[in-house]
This record gives sequence, C-alpha cells and structure tokens, in this order.
Amino acid sequence: MSANILILFLLSLFLLRPTLSLSSDPSPPTVYEILPKFGLPQGLLPSNVVSYTLQDDGLFTVELSSECYVEFDYLVYYEKTVTGKISIGSIANLKGIQVKRFLFWFDVDEIRVDLPPSDSIYFQVGIINKKLDVGQFETVHSCRDNGLSESGCGSWTRVLQLPTPTNEVQMLITE
Repeated sequence: MSANILILFLLSLFLLRPTLSLSSDPSPPTVYEILPKFGLPQGLLPSNVVSYTLQDDGLFTVELSSECYVEFDYLVYYEKTVTGKISIGSIANLKGIQVKRFLFWFDVDEIRVDLPPSDSIYFQVGIINKKLDVGQFETVHSCRDNGLSESGCGSWTRVLQLPTPTNEVQMLITE
C-alpha cells in the first residue's frame, strides 16, 4: 500500500511541475512599466515603442516604429531611436527627443522629477531648465507622422509639412 501512495505522490509531483514552471515565468515588463519603477511618468514615450533594451548601468535604447510628433504644452519630436541613461528620478545623456519653441527645434538633454514626487517635471534643453506639470505625461500618447493636426487644416496638411528637426541651431532663446 505504501508503494502505491509513493507512486501516486511522485506522479502528482510530475503532473503539477509544468503548471508551476509556467506560472513562475513572467513576461518581461514593457518600457511603460519600467519608467514608473524609476519614479518617472509612463507617458514620456509615445505609444509606438516596438522594443527597448536596458543595461545594468542604466543605459537604454528605445526603438519606435517610426519617428513621430506628440503635442504636450510644446510640440515634441521623437526620432526612431531614443537613447539615454536612466536612474531614479532622471534620464540623462538623452538623444532622440527634440522640442519646438517658436520656430526652432532644440534637443532635450535631460528629464528629471522631484524626489519625493511632486506635480512638476523638469526638462533640460541646452542651458534652459523648463518646469512643466507632470500630469500631461501620466498617460501614453499616440503620435502622428507629422506635427500637423488633421482637424481644421484641410488640404493645407498636404502642403505644409514640418521639417525634420536639425541640430544646427544654436541655443539663443531663453525663458
């Protein structure tokens, strides 16, 4: 009788093992789940992220399906590849994000939040440090291929296209 119990016990362990291994193999987090782990809002990146890599030292690369524009308080341009170094409360050495101010495009060099969290987020653009309301970055935004809204522009959207930002303009404007 004890041999039958032992066989049933071993058989039940064998049958339960695949179930246990399936439940303990979680899928990797999305980039939108990673940002809040560093104290940053998930809406810093647009909805068209297709992949990302994050190294142990914080260096990251984010690949978008295409370059795009998102309208926050300012029009923001995302290149197809965004890179930087993430740490608790900040992204430094940022490449691939630009903001339009007046008629010029400027590189966003760094993004920071207060620790402990507040209602503010800070963007370093050249020598300018711009404070914005963090609420506009709490949700992930869809992007457009260009910076023009289809509503109200009619056929002008086919004529007027925003140029791709360049790094040739020196930082001359201060706020």
